[in-house]
Amino acid sequence: MAFLKAMLSFNISNLTLIFLFLLFAYVLYTYIRRQVQKKIEYLVNIRVEKALKVKEKAMQIRTGFDSESVAHTKDGTKVKSVKYKSVTVLFADIQGFTKIVEHLNPDLLIDELDDFFIKFDSIVEKHGVEKIKTIGDAYMAAGGIPEKNRIHALRMILVALEIQNHMVSLRSKKILEHQDFWELRIGIHTGPVISGRVGRNKTAPDIWGDTVNIASRMESSGIAGEINVTGVTYQLVKDFFVCEYRGKMPIKYKGEIDMYFVKGIVPELAEENKRNQPNELFKVRLQHIRFIDLEEAILERLENELPVDICYHNVKHTIDVVTQVEIIGRGEGVSEEELLLLKTAALMHDTGFLITYENHEQISIELCNDILPRFDYNPDQIEKIIQLINVTRPKTKPANKLESIMKDADLDYLGRTDFLNLSENLFKELNRYNGRMSIQEWNKKQFDFISKHRYYTETARNMRQVNKDKQLTKLKQILPLSRQ
Repeated sequence: MAFLKAMLSFNISNLTLIFLFLLFAYVLYTYIRRQVQKKIEYLVNIRVEKALKVKEKAMQIRTGFDSESVAHTKDGTKVKSVKYKSVTVLFADIQGFTKIVEHLNPDLLIDELDDFFIKFDSIVEKHGVEKIKTIGDAYMAAGGIPEKNRIHALRMILVALEIQNHMVSLRSKKILEHQDFWELRIGIHTGPVISGRVGRNKTAPDIWGDTVNIASRMESSGIAGEINVTGVTYQLVKDFFVCEYRGKMPIKYKGEIDMYFVKGIVPELAEENKRNQPNELFKVRLQHIRFIDLEEAILERLENELPVDICYHNVKHTIDVVTQVEIIGRGEGVSEEELLLLKTAALMHDTGFLITYENHEQISIELCNDILPRFDYNPDQIEKIIQLINVTRPKTKPANKLESIMKDADLDYLGRTDFLNLSENLFKELNRYNGRMSIQEWNKKQFDFISKHRYYTETARNMRQVNKDKQLTKLKQILPLSRQ
């Protein structure tokens, strides 16, 4: 009996030791796995950041921000910050990253993440979006900084679609090779942010604010393989992309926010049989929105920098020519791209006056070559715009329909009811820069010019010919023609 008790006591002690050993082994395994994961995340950040070539984008016509101030990061570091009113933020996160870590060699895992993020960087750069940072297996980007523009939400959706397409192609390859594949959740939101440069060298951009937090929530509440956007972003992109409403998400202090899945590009704007590939019409419509940024910048420069004695070729004249090329162009049935070229030429044709009066057209052409590539115009478009500017030179005759529209729009004042006031302003300007002449000489010159002038397009003739004839009658009354 004593022997039985001793054996029983021995077995209980052994079981306790075994249990404690297994518990210790489990805790140790969990600790080591977590440390390995932290190490992998650290190495990923180091290697990806080394691969990133941070480019300081040259400031363009616009500064691209609304106000500057000093902000503080969580650790108390002072950062010179810039507040932007509208920025589109993207968060992308790998689904099941922790599970994959358990089965994949750490070096191989880091190499794959490197490949992913370097590919993401190239997509982001291609679409003019700013990579912000990577956080382990998460990727963050922002559109609309440092350069302010109106198409950052559209660009960001193109980025998201291209990234997801890349992940789909990788998944197909992994399935064929019977390997684990990675999937991505993407969340996007548009709103105000504060941006600054952080780090020892102040070269890495970072952003803060509710917009960042909401974009992160869109990612975490999304589904692998989908692009989850807020209602705010949806309103900015709905004319270009097919979106599927998926309900509301409660956000602290913000109420409920609508959410949409982006399913692809609107069929009319996509390449045939490629729903996520934008066609030429997509690009042209994007340029029409971008034109508004260009127009705002150019008109601001003309308003602030033109000499005050340029009283005819001023902002009002530029606005009038831009308006008239659109009216005449639509009347003549031009395409969307042709209309874009006409409006751009009208906007740029007198920018040379900012620098010189003599041969200002040539300076305008040089400014086109310098500025328009920054606003997504391709070389062929720029060459056509230059030809349209050239036709505004005196005594130059148009050679095609677009040049005819441009010529008619530039001389629109001849058939306007306020012709005499505009003519007087032109007289003052020419007297200042091209020598003296009397008002009688000027009126005679105008009379001769209008008598010989003809509008080249039917639309302009229908709009202005009657008024132009009235101007001739008024000039006859002013001039002592009976004595000549």
